Amino acid sequence: MSKRKIGVYICHCGGNISDYVDVEKVRLAIEKEEDVVVAKTTMFACSDAAQQEMMDDIKEKGLDAIVIASCSPKLHLFTFRSMAQRAGLNPYQYVQVNIREQDSWAHTDNVGGATEKAISLVKAGVAKARATKPLEPIRVETKKKALVVGGGISGLRAALSLSDMGIYVFLIEKEKELGGWVRNFSSMYPHNRSGREIIKTLEEEARKRERITIFTEAELIEKSGVLGDFRVKIRTRDEVINLEVGSIIITTGFEEYRPSEGEFGFGLPGVITLPQFKKMVEESQGELRFNGKKVNTVAYIYCVGSRQREGNTYCSRYCCNATLHTAILASKVSPSIRQFHLYRDIRTYGKNELLYEDASKFGSVFLKWSEDQPPEASPNNGHLRVKMKDLLTEGEEVEIDADLVVLVTGMVPRKNEALTEVLKLPTGRDGFYNEIHPKLRPVETVIDGVYIAGAAQGPKNSYEAVASSLAAASKVATLVLKGFAELEPQVATVDPEKCEWCGLCLEACPYNAFEKVGHGGKEVAKVIEALCKGCGGCVPVCPVDAIDVKGYEDATIKSMIEELLAGGEG
Repeated sequence: MSKRKIGVYICHCGGNISDYVDVEKVRLAIEKEEDVVVAKTTMFACSDAAQQEMMDDIKEKGLDAIVIASCSPKLHLFTFRSMAQRAGLNPYQYVQVNIREQDSWAHTDNVGGATEKAISLVKAGVAKARATKPLEPIRVETKKKALVVGGGISGLRAALSLSDMGIYVFLIEKEKELGGWVRNFSSMYPHNRSGREIIKTLEEEARKRERITIFTEAELIEKSGVLGDFRVKIRTRDEVINLEVGSIIITTGFEEYRPSEGEFGFGLPGVITLPQFKKMVEESQGELRFNGKKVNTVAYIYCVGSRQREGNTYCSRYCCNATLHTAILASKVSPSIRQFHLYRDIRTYGKNELLYEDASKFGSVFLKWSEDQPPEASPNNGHLRVKMKDLLTEGEEVEIDADLVVLVTGMVPRKNEALTEVLKLPTGRDGFYNEIHPKLRPVETVIDGVYIAGAAQGPKNSYEAVASSLAAASKVATLVLKGFAELEPQVATVDPEKCEWCGLCLEACPYNAFEKVGHGGKEVAKVIEALCKGCGGCVPVCPVDAIDVKGYEDATIKSMIEELLAGGEG
């Protein structure tokens, strides 16, 4: 191989790296490496000034590969690829080395060791850069149609947005009616608009659009094809329908946490959940009554099904706001009602802080309990007695005789095992569908062309859910309206001369990206590039070593390992 011209840039990251790694020592070690013609340090590699300097070096020194040692590629992979491309360098001849999360942050107590590790990591990156070859994205044609799975407020709003942009939409809903949870609500915070009216308006608009076709009592049962040209099967009550779409948005929503028997008194007469209480308040005619008796005192217990030590460790976020809004409604229905809020923390974030203030003005009393000493509810002469220690009064024990105990239950993932399997969608530790990156790619999944929005992705209130559905719709439009999409070229390849079809690669591939074809009088494996994610799961199972991944070939990885084993300054 002819001599390469590699540029290496080592980032201070504003001290995140340079406080624990001697970046100048790393630079001095790397500038001696074969093929390295530029070795520099920079305060922030992602800054416009630093990127311009790299672009100037690429053009002036004729660099044919660059290595950037900075933070995780999850943050700036596309930033630096774009920079390389603007300078005339193939973006796949840029190598990112993570010396922040994988080094400086991991070894804050050992500057010497972290520096040696950084040198090893950057040398391995240089070895990879030597082996890089220009790659071109895989181009696929896209159909100007979309499938939205889930007909709640998120799905309806996404469908309308897509229709506005000229995209034909198939909207499918598992239940008989559209609207999801919001259809069941009257007054909603913070605007006090009726959820039923909101859904009615959205549904009427969707049903009169020529570009929107709605299927209720319908499920997605099969998906094949590739990004831009998915072939899906929908099972309705009467038939199975075949559709072709360019992209898919999942807005399947959430389920309410169901307390276990005895949890905070659940199962006792008068212990109900927040949705049950909200419905009771909305349907009441005059003063609140439960089982024929007037409700004088209500005790709310927060964080039921959320922030658990085991189980649902996440905060459901919307519950505090929903509870306070319901308490305000209850005060208006029964002005004499007494309401006690037993909470671990109140999280009425942003503009919703006004709910806390309004509830206080209506007489709500707030008491804070410790995670180690949760409230206890028990029967007491036809009522309920709630005991707790109030941290706001230095642990004073409080007893509340209540007519109702309302458990403020959080959100849990909807049971979508069949859909998850059909789409191969990843879920997080919390069980909700997982995005690629919560800040940089918040509605995208690792399945190209499949997006997630609303509470299917995690606990959200209605306006957060709608915001994410509009983001997903814009992503779909970006994908399908231009008529083609470009996919990552770093996919698996098969050497047909070595391959003797055994099928193990297809069994190992979670994306079904292999097919059996004829070659030279025998059967061999062929990669369906538009389906392949370049995960490499097929490589180790091949008994004849016929599979490689572009950019991560065996020879490349071995050269990187050798540099790592050599260690530090060698």
